[in-house]
Amino acid sequence: MTVFFPQEIIRRKRDGETLTVDEIQFMVEGLTDRDLSEGQAAAFAMAVFFQGMSMDECVALTLAMRDSGSVVDWSGVDLPGPALDKHSTGGVGDKVSLILGPVIAACGGVVPMISGRGLGHTGGTLDKLDSIPGYNTQPDLRMFKHIVAKAGCAIIGQTADLAPADGRLYAIRDVTATVESIPLITASILSKKLAAGLDGLVMDIKTGNGAFAAEPEMARDLAQSITSVANGAGLPCTALITDMDQVLGTTAGNALEIRETVDHLTGRFRDPRLHDVTMALCAELLVIGKLATDIDAGRAMAEEALSSGRAADRFARMCAGLGGPGDIIEAPGKHLPAAAVQKPVTPVAPGIVTGMDTRRLGLAVMELGGGRRRADDTIDYSVGLSDMVGIGASVGTDNPLCVIHAANEDDATRVAALVKDAVAIGDTSGDTRPIVRDRVAP
Repeated sequence: MTVFFPQEIIRRKRDGETLTVDEIQFMVEGLTDRDLSEGQAAAFAMAVFFQGMSMDECVALTLAMRDSGSVVDWSGVDLPGPALDKHSTGGVGDKVSLILGPVIAACGGVVPMISGRGLGHTGGTLDKLDSIPGYNTQPDLRMFKHIVAKAGCAIIGQTADLAPADGRLYAIRDVTATVESIPLITASILSKKLAAGLDGLVMDIKTGNGAFAAEPEMARDLAQSITSVANGAGLPCTALITDMDQVLGTTAGNALEIRETVDHLTGRFRDPRLHDVTMALCAELLVIGKLATDIDAGRAMAEEALSSGRAADRFARMCAGLGGPGDIIEAPGKHLPAAAVQKPVTPVAPGIVTGMDTRRLGLAVMELGGGRRRADDTIDYSVGLSDMVGIGASVGTDNPLCVIHAANEDDATRVAALVKDAVAIGDTSGDTRPIVRDRVAP
């Protein structure tokens, strides 16, 4: 019997050696049963961050993390269609999952989505859903299956049953500057997705100054890594590389993004860029799930699911089924928390928005209390930015950059300065890229 020592495995990876399947399984088991200390887990993550992993190591890490808990078996559940899912690498204002899940459900698929909390400057889908009073992001496996079958979609977090090793490592990565590692991102995402028993997956790989994969080359490497590992593990998967050089939609902040989601689902307001990327991902997923014959047909199905109100109904069913209010679609303002201070931010001089430092805008939301500096920090779900302008918009005294939602005047004033510094103003419109930059399939 081979005896392993965590510090020796960490040293080997630190020195650039290739770990065996058994060594990787040992480290994952240590994460799960907490035989691995916080310091050792952080050191392992940092070693992987600097030295990377081979494809075989990455597959081994992904499968070990998947097998650290239960793997959902849908065979005994009467599902109306294939189990499909989408995952984003994260950005600022990214509420696509909240719209996509109900749309796919309305098109005949089911979406058992296991999501995460905020990482660094990016918001987390679970934090957004936690702003809905009563919504249970961590139901047991029985309830999860029940809501998926009943509503067609359920967006939850990792429970004690599903990929628990990733749950612990995810929180450690968030506070140790080891987020931007392709092997760790790949294993984190796919361990949860494989544990959910999916029939198909589409990836939204963000690139730009608000994304972890800031450079297109890293985004493509990550897309190739995830699609290769996923398909190698028997999960059909494609990826779209999408733009994150500006806030996605018009809000950044938990309750504010839920409100924008509801507005999008009901048609009260739909930001064009947010709509385009959501429909592109929906179309891709409907083709993967064999619910649409091609991308054009998939997009038409998704558009109809929105315009008919069927997607909004699915969101309402999911929300109520998981303990949230039954009238979240009709009366979001009645339930979502509101900040004490709402302050417009006007530019120093009028002009046209030529660019923005999206990452700094995400950090501005954190500064307001809408994100975490430490894994155990408490979030203020009411704070953030709304009415955010996009590149090419005219701004001035009567056209603010955004509206800050803050707990007090001091926070609002301090963050207003951060926002002004993060948004570039000029005389002519800056370059705007298409929201979908590329597609990657193995």
